[in-house]
Amino acid sequence: MGSMASENFSIELDHLNASANYDGRRKERAQWLLDSPQPPTLCQELITSLKATVLPNANTLSSKTQKTPSGFAVSFLQGLFPILKWGRNYKATKFKKDLMAGLTLASLCIPQSIGYANLAKLDPQYGLYTSVVPPLIYAFMGSSREIAIGPVAVVSMLLSAMVSKVVDPAQDPIAYRNIVFTVTFFAGIFQAVFGLFRLGFLVDFLSHAAIVGFMAGAAIVIGLQQLKGLLGINHFTTKTDVVSVFKAVFNSFHEPWSPFNFLIGCAFLIFILITRFIGRRNKKMFWLPALAPLLSVILSTLIVYLSKADERGVKIVKHFKGGLNPSSVHDLQFNSPHLGESAKIGLICAIIALTEAISVGRSFASIKGYQLDGNKEMLAIGFMNIIGSLTSCYAATGSFSRTAVNFSAGCETVVSNIVMAVTVLISLELLTKFMYYTPLAILASIILSALPGLIDLRGAYHIWKVDKMDFLVCTGAFLGVLFGSVEIGLLVAVGVSFVKVVVDVIRPSIQVLGRLPGTEIFCERAQFPAATAIPGIFIVRINSGSICFANANFIVEKTLRWVAAANDIEKNSLERVRVVVLDMSNVTNIDTSGIIALEELHKNFVSQGTQLAMANPRWKVIEKLKAAEFVNKVGGGWVFLTVADAVEACLHLKMLAFTNR
Repeated sequence: MGSMASENFSIELDHLNASANYDGRRKERAQWLLDSPQPPTLCQELITSLKATVLPNANTLSSKTQKTPSGFAVSFLQGLFPILKWGRNYKATKFKKDLMAGLTLASLCIPQSIGYANLAKLDPQYGLYTSVVPPLIYAFMGSSREIAIGPVAVVSMLLSAMVSKVVDPAQDPIAYRNIVFTVTFFAGIFQAVFGLFRLGFLVDFLSHAAIVGFMAGAAIVIGLQQLKGLLGINHFTTKTDVVSVFKAVFNSFHEPWSPFNFLIGCAFLIFILITRFIGRRNKKMFWLPALAPLLSVILSTLIVYLSKADERGVKIVKHFKGGLNPSSVHDLQFNSPHLGESAKIGLICAIIALTEAISVGRSFASIKGYQLDGNKEMLAIGFMNIIGSLTSCYAATGSFSRTAVNFSAGCETVVSNIVMAVTVLISLELLTKFMYYTPLAILASIILSALPGLIDLRGAYHIWKVDKMDFLVCTGAFLGVLFGSVEIGLLVAVGVSFVKVVVDVIRPSIQVLGRLPGTEIFCERAQFPAATAIPGIFIVRINSGSICFANANFIVEKTLRWVAAANDIEKNSLERVRVVVLDMSNVTNIDTSGIIALEELHKNFVSQGTQLAMANPRWKVIEKLKAAEFVNKVGGGWVFLTVADAVEACLHLKMLAFTNR
């Protein structure tokens, strides 16, 4: 009997020693959390952000190299101009592919640029100017290998729709052009600032669903506006909503119009669509749809010139100025009374252009297996538009259709953009005189042929299937653009997206956790019925990035309500809630309102004889809780590194209390 008692005592002693050892390790882990160093200040984060943008190679350089002025200069220049890094390994074999891709790209870019300039209500040469300087700047500063830079349909339509409300291009085309240059300058400034200060999250307010709806609505509006060129209508509405456009088309039938415009436009539109169908069926024939727009321009121009169709009512380009990009420094309107409107339009164009360029760049980068730095792209696109605005260019960005052609043509680097820009520049010097007789109907057909790529029906169906709230954003943007205006469509898209974000913030997900049997894994009991509650311990996970003024009271009220409900269930039992564990692993920040709310929660629990414990508060959160002395109020012994540590500590104390009875 004595030996058995001695053995039992030894087992209990070993158990207590093991428990004490575990308790010591748990306290040590908790101390790591409480003794963590100060997190970086806002100023330090800003400096780190700037370094990451302009010195992306700083982490790969040796510390000795970083300290030397030459090493710092090399890192800075390579960060600002990536071509200096990869250009050292550029080979002739790559240039052959880039040369062919650039020439193929130019054959598509030239007619599209003229058409988009017409869409932007600018003279045709400005579209070609925009295909010279911005691609050259991007080639030195951009990091995407496949993206093709130049004017695009959506931005061109944005400019014509919004700037026309400030200055009528029909009454004062010079003032209109100058406002467009000023808008482009502001767009570049905003884009560069977004990239420099890593403010890409501002662009994310236009969600994928909003972009799908906006692009589809814009494509339909752009297509309807091309009826002016396709039908040869003299008087047309400047509004972009579908009702006004249809009224303008209906009213035009009461005026004399030439059917030759319609015949030329439709004939070449069918030709372009057929070549595109052939190119999709046979990947080796990718060059055919790329050359089709240029061939259409050449053939239609010859037909009009030889048949003198312009004398029979066919509308032609007429005015076309060639030569190098002239300076537009003195055309920027900084003293204009419309400066505020120019800045506002510039901000909208900046966001739309960035969204399109980054989505296009990332799509093709993922195919090639490399990662694109969005902030670097913003910086490059911003600088190219700033310099472009000083050289008679309007807002440029990455084009999906031309990037697809560039990719299919086998481009290796952005040298294809340089080849394209040089080819367009040569065309400006030599070929502009031959484009005098180019019919406007062919430009309309080229734009129309590019619009189906902007309507993503499959994407819209996928959004509907996955998230009905996102589909509401998509539909709102689509209907806003179609029946209102570009601004209304954008406001609806951003507004609904913002409401969605606000709802998620003010009503965050809060989960009641349980432990999976035989494990130390704690997960949501509603999702995993096998997870069991631990008697006397109530575990709550806060699924919000921040506990702030917007959601603090909601979190407190819901937690108190759940604890009260749990106590009501156990009101006739000794296993009422004694400890509430807040799992804060998902909370990355907390403000003063959040801290006050936690203090109220703690006081409420203290009055009920319940202890509040916190598990895994993140870096900024624990520092703010320490600064507010909330950790002292709760007790440093009730802050744990993990939920498992918190539960084990509670069970250990419960066991000791039971032993002492």
